[in-house]
Amino acid sequence: QVQVVESGGGLVQPGGSLRLSCAASGSILNINAMGWYRQAPGKQRELVASVTKNNITNYADSVKGRFIISRDNAKNTVSLQMNSLKPEDTAVYYCNAQVVTMRLMGRYEGSYWGQGTRVTVSS
Repeated sequence: QVQVVESGGGLVQPGGSLRLSCAASGSILNINAMGWYRQAPGKQRELVASVTKNNITNYADSVKGRFIISRDNAKNTVSLQMNSLKPEDTAVYYCNAQVVTMRLMGRYEGSYWGQGTRVTVSS
């Protein structure tokens, strides 16, 4: 089994910063892409940022220049440094990991989600 756990959400004023962290654990052979998604009230979940195991990053246009994603392959962790936060960044943030495990039929890549951490940007 694979577990994905996020931490670091909270309440911050506009213009402030927060750092989200995510750790994957369990029977992991390898992790391909890791990413952060968010879902605001009444909206669909959207990609915020992702990073491959070779550290190729991708960002939503709305966060480019403000957010930085990074990962530690040795620790199976990914972080999201969020700067210059805006009220429209308010959402529940979810960590996703594309994890390779070994099953009876061989290697299997699955998509695993954390439980989400709430970020509120408000004065």
